[in-house]
Amino acid sequence: MSDTTTTAPEPAWAAFVGLDWGSQKHAWILEPAGGKREQGVVDNTPEAIAVWAADLRQRFGGQPVAIALEQKRGSVVNLLLPYAHLVLFPVPASMSASYRKTFVPSGAKDDPSDAGWMLDLLLRHRDRLRRLEPDEPNTRLLLMLVEDRRQLVDDKTRLALRLQDCLKQYFPQLLQWFDVDSALVADLLKRWPDLQHLQRCHDGTLRTFFRQHHYGEERIVQRIDAIRAAVAATHDPAVLEAGSMKARHLTASMATLRDQITRLEYRRDELVASHPDAPIFASFPGAGRSTVPRLIAAFGTRRERYQSAFEVVCDSGIAPVHIRSGKIDRVSIRRACQDFTRQTFHEFAGQTIPQCEWAKAFYRAHCLKPEQHHAVLRALAFKWIRILFRCWKDRQPYDDQLYLTSLRRRRTLLGHDLASATSAGWTTVAGFSKLSEKNS
Repeated sequence: MSDTTTTAPEPAWAAFVGLDWGSQKHAWILEPAGGKREQGVVDNTPEAIAVWAADLRQRFGGQPVAIALEQKRGSVVNLLLPYAHLVLFPVPASMSASYRKTFVPSGAKDDPSDAGWMLDLLLRHRDRLRRLEPDEPNTRLLLMLVEDRRQLVDDKTRLALRLQDCLKQYFPQLLQWFDVDSALVADLLKRWPDLQHLQRCHDGTLRTFFRQHHYGEERIVQRIDAIRAAVAATHDPAVLEAGSMKARHLTASMATLRDQITRLEYRRDELVASHPDAPIFASFPGAGRSTVPRLIAAFGTRRERYQSAFEVVCDSGIAPVHIRSGKIDRVSIRRACQDFTRQTFHEFAGQTIPQCEWAKAFYRAHCLKPEQHHAVLRALAFKWIRILFRCWKDRQPYDDQLYLTSLRRRRTLLGHDLASATSAGWTTVAGFSKLSEKNS
């Protein structure tokens, strides 16, 4: 299986640049069209980049200059994007590293030579690179928001695990009574740092506290009875003081993260409500409030970016790679991809199983053991991406009945009379699963 890269018509390049970016300075090597190579460095400041870009524009009369660099998003890209005459070609770090090792097996490297290898890749293998063509601002903002939200959720999860470990040492009952990732636990620990303080509290005070957190009377009675019957895990004053201090600062940090996540979600929902592609992705089964913006961000709005669904499954990492060498012949998960995008399609595929009959049939037919779960979800995501791609390209919402009718028609055209699309059999071909007739 080979990856393909779509290339737009080539402009008349005035020059080619390999840029090895750094935190302080960027090393560059420039080769004018038909000229000799030059090299230099530019400071990593907006002022220095502005002067360097202006010099290139003046020198080449505003003609396009191709720049290869190991960054698809980040500070350097942000500095270079405003200049229309600079066309960026992001190079995967693994590609440039492997290319350098091909010619320098010793492993020696420095910034100018790395810039030279980037330039060499740009000149010789430009057909394997994809130009950076940013989406419109709202879609780029949406992508940043959903990625930031996921990072904040992961941070909150890590803090919750640390809080659980802390409470196990001196106040384990809280883990049984409440969800530690809640405002109730934060407020409770702020007022009563351990079980001993909580048990000294009057029942009426506890009732008022639980009512403020929307507890029903029956649950309030159960919680108060459990508090009265609980036995302290430790009476060691050192453990109690250290544990209560740690629990308080962890719950405070989690409360801050919850507030930031809420703000991100509010702005994200505003962008989705006005996005032209939102109705397309919202029409898919299992695509809810969190998934729709991630699907929008995964595809973007530039329809010319992808010419086939195969490009999407490769870029996202959902398509496996075929490894064949000597007696080795196997299919493996694709590692070179954007993890967040692969995670988006992976999770979306799982969400469709309870909502879509043919997706449920696919999963049940293939997931025979628990360890097959994620591999089957990737195979299901492979199928969904082809459907998502077609709806996205045609700007049409998904119609489950229309898709099932299409499957039935294709079976009929082959001379098979199927009662339903989900009665077809599934076969594995080169690591992918596809619908086919059942063996009689």
